[in-house]
Amino acid sequence: MQRKPNVVVFFTDQQRWDSTGLGGNPMGITPNFDRIASGGTWLRNAFTCQPVCAPARATLQTGRFATATGVWRNGICLEADQPRVAERFRDAGYATGYIGKWHLSTTEPVPAAEQLGYDYWMAANLLEFESDAYDLNLYDRDGAKHRFPGYRVDAQTDVAIRYIDEHQHEPFFLFLSYLEPHHQNHVDSYPAPTGYEQRYVDPWIPPDLRALGGSAYRHLPGYYGMIKRLDEALGRIEDALRSLRLLDDTIILYVSDHGSHFKTRNAEYKRSCHDGSIRVPCFASGPGFHGGGTVDELFSIVDIPPTLLDAAGIAVPDTMDGRSALDLVNAPRSTATRRADAVDWPDNVFVQISEAETGRAVRTHRWKYAVTAVDADDPDARPVAEYSDEYAEVFLYDLEHDPYELDNLIDLESHEPVRRRLRALLTERIRAVEGRDAMITHAPSRRSGQRRVTEEEVLQ
Repeated sequence: MQRKPNVVVFFTDQQRWDSTGLGGNPMGITPNFDRIASGGTWLRNAFTCQPVCAPARATLQTGRFATATGVWRNGICLEADQPRVAERFRDAGYATGYIGKWHLSTTEPVPAAEQLGYDYWMAANLLEFESDAYDLNLYDRDGAKHRFPGYRVDAQTDVAIRYIDEHQHEPFFLFLSYLEPHHQNHVDSYPAPTGYEQRYVDPWIPPDLRALGGSAYRHLPGYYGMIKRLDEALGRIEDALRSLRLLDDTIILYVSDHGSHFKTRNAEYKRSCHDGSIRVPCFASGPGFHGGGTVDELFSIVDIPPTLLDAAGIAVPDTMDGRSALDLVNAPRSTATRRADAVDWPDNVFVQISEAETGRAVRTHRWKYAVTAVDADDPDARPVAEYSDEYAEVFLYDLEHDPYELDNLIDLESHEPVRRRLRALLTERIRAVEGRDAMITHAPSRRSGQRRVTEEEVLQ
């Protein structure tokens, strides 16, 4: 009888898509990510559907958008009446384990009733406040506190390897949630392991950060050092699976909740529509994903829960908003268009934005279009709510010619056909996801000079 595949979700916090070698980073800090993704399935265009911690995490536990889970901002508890991925795995005969940062409760430690289908629990709701770089504190299922020695990434990886060893004779679903490379809040710093920050004192700086500055010049050395240690932890997890002869039977899915724009788009690190905030590194390896190659289609983290369930042979509940990417992975690969057409995969991703503003965005391969709620009495104010009935156009980017989103085209006359198409698309996505009709106020137009857009380009 064939063994059910194990599943390990290797989950990082606030990691940019271009921090990996495959994502274009030349610093060599992610050799394990690059190697494993190259042999499995690299989801090159992966995006969060909510660029802030709790809403993105709720999506990964439910397969639903933030407004469907009710967790549309931080500080809201994910209720138990939502579809629960871990519970689906448990009902299918899996041992289920959660290790690390949770951020879906309003209580520390997280009560057993809010652990949502995980039988093994060694976690903290707000890990950034319960621990420091060399002081990892986690709570077990009964609320008892445990302190683990070592650098936080290493200590947490030790816990994960012990879990894998203890469950090697049964199929397991392990959600391994790191805080890194998130900043340490109380010092607004990125504390890498001792000596690692010094390795990257002259770092490669992505073009958006080089142009806009923010805190990148101060923070990137530590940020890269944290990512280097995460990549080493990924290698340790793989080594543990190999030594236990479990590697060929284990799906590893690597993803982050959102990226980081380093205080360039607003006053902090995320909560914006820009790719620095919403685009994330992602791969899947193991059964169903081996040799999948590079998937260029647009992929949202809302698709991860149904994809993992499908890969494990577990029925995907109709209540999930996402869809399994397995058919996409297995579709013909001669061109990206053929692969997408073979399974009718969407040509856009929908993003909800909260806390810094009430925003919505849609991204295609070529275009990024974003709107935000505006205070009627103060057009410069950005009200914060779960949703809005009225938005104003704020951003349009041509990602083919401006991949780092430095030239906002929202008010160019030449791009009105693009705005018209994406306005209709975004309105449709809001209606389908949120069940609401939203009005979008048009941006005023200005002359475009020599710029123009063909009918074919409008549809890209």
